[in-house]
Amino acid sequence: MHRRRRRTALLLSAAIAAAPLITACGNDAHPGAAAVVGGQRITVSQLENRVSEVRAAQRAAVPDDAQYAQAIAKTGTLARDTLHSMVLDRVLHRAAQDAGVTVTRKEIQQMRAGLEQQVGGPEALETAWLQQYGIAPERLEENLHLQLEAQKLAAALGTATDRPDFWNALAEASKKLGIDLNPRYGTWDVQRSSRVDTKTPWVREVTAAGTQQTT
Repeated sequence: MHRRRRRTALLLSAAIAAAPLITACGNDAHPGAAAVVGGQRITVSQLENRVSEVRAAQRAAVPDDAQYAQAIAKTGTLARDTLHSMVLDRVLHRAAQDAGVTVTRKEIQQMRAGLEQQVGGPEALETAWLQQYGIAPERLEENLHLQLEAQKLAAALGTATDRPDFWNALAEASKKLGIDLNPRYGTWDVQRSSRVDTKTPWVREVTAAGTQQTT
């Protein structure tokens, strides 16, 4: 149950120099794609851009080199975690569409205003989302949209986001989308709607020069 709550928190919620560079031998089924979801590619470039957004926000939030190094160490699996979120976002959106769930701009603004009041303002909210969920400030409202989709989907199903019926709906959406991850990022577990690491002997992780290897 704890892991499921954590995955739900990501709903409420992305290779750069400081993170592992992932290289592989052999041919990819989808060259240049980190994942294919519903026939649409999430490119490696898109994934790297998301990771870069988070790293840039972390650098701005903690200009001290030692503190930044600690932030990097705590998020060593950022690329994989971000890809998980990008895929899960699409799964959630499909499940919401299937249930007839929609989210308005007004609802997003109301949610943001309420959260800002709770935590002490816009900057405090951006910092909280960056630290807790790895969401860059420019992706905050996009993430709030997904949060609302999750909440409204659960309500439409007569359940909660940490209950089996909710995750069963996501599993069904995963099946319909036919998710295919690049093996270097693992595989997609349809039943759990979650990315799973796989051990592939032809994949090797190499850190950039002068940085410590993380996994």
